[in-house]
Amino acid sequence: MTITSLFSGAGGLDLGLIQAGNEVVWANDIDKDAVETYRNNIGHHIICKDIKDIHLSEIPYTDVVVGGFPCQGFSIANLKRNPKDERNQLYLYFYTIVKNNQPQFFIAENVKGILSLDGGNIIKQIVTDFNSAGYLVEVHKINAADYGVPQHRERVIIVGQRIDIASNMLFKFPKPTHCKDGIKLPKWVSMETALSSRPLNYKEEKDPNAYGSSYRFVARNFTAHRTSDPTKPSPTILARGNGKGGVCAIPHYNGERRLTIRESAIIQTFPYDFVFAGKMGSCYRQIGNAVPVAFARKLGLELKRLENEVL
Repeated sequence: MTITSLFSGAGGLDLGLIQAGNEVVWANDIDKDAVETYRNNIGHHIICKDIKDIHLSEIPYTDVVVGGFPCQGFSIANLKRNPKDERNQLYLYFYTIVKNNQPQFFIAENVKGILSLDGGNIIKQIVTDFNSAGYLVEVHKINAADYGVPQHRERVIIVGQRIDIASNMLFKFPKPTHCKDGIKLPKWVSMETALSSRPLNYKEEKDPNAYGSSYRFVARNFTAHRTSDPTKPSPTILARGNGKGGVCAIPHYNGERRLTIRESAIIQTFPYDFVFAGKMGSCYRQIGNAVPVAFARKLGLELKRLENEVL
């Protein structure tokens, strides 16, 4: 299927959709480093521009519109969550483009905090908005670890289908492929397994982006100070979405340092040869804001199934 990608970032979602056989024909992001990363690794169809300054006529019709609209205002890590936060309102640009272009499907990604914002009223309003735009809507809360990603990463995926296509939702949301205990499905992929090919001394690495934060790790039970367990998936790869403050790099399971940019990208299931542009903090942020490529590919395979078998 042809795809329009909004708030594309470095392109984790787009890359997975492309790997599944779809075609992203137009993409947009405001972050210059992320756009450079995208162009160097995925393609030159991305526009570096504030979405507020893009006229609807500039955005082509495609079968699908996707995007992880900015989530910092929705995140439970933001203790000042406010339904009037300007970053929350950016979702309206996503909504307006979907309403105007009327793609067959849309897929939106966000943090789990969106479900509880304003007592659950925000997600209800989002669903109502898209219903009124002519779409069936499903909201799915997922943990990326359940899909073979070596990381605990809880996110919300909102799927919409234009109501004239069918009265029931044809998009079959991907079923988990892994589980915590490994009884009914293969066991979650551990952090140690994912990084097994990487030297413990990152200075021995020769791959691009094989360097990282020297910020000292002190074990505490919050954000980037949580101890990593080699036998379990990584803690959530984090990002400082506003580009301010220091690096938020996850500790390596050896307890002696933090993950390098390359190791963080591997946890997010980016290919080894995917090179991130910009300074260290920017690279970490791009990775932390991304959708894991392996999970995105599963969404893309469902789009291909619909294209080949249904539509």
